[in-house]
Amino acid sequence: MILPTKHIPANETLIGAGVVILQRIQSPIALSTLWESTKNNPAIQTYERFISTLDMLHIIGAIHLENNKIKRA
Repeated sequence: MILPTKHIPANETLIGAGVVILQRIQSPIALSTLWESTKNNPAIQTYERFISTLDMLHIIGAIHLENNKIKRA
């Protein structure tokens, strides 16, 4: 689920996971480093969810890739 609803809390949505990821991106960061720093967060849970969240953040223009590092837009 992308957005929270009455039955789905924010931390179980891609938006909630996006918040966790954006908080970790203070400067350009490698994908593997970002994964290592977020994988134990309950909002992230799996690598598939991590990648789906990155896809969503890229689609909405919140992050972009520069020199093989993820950077906040």
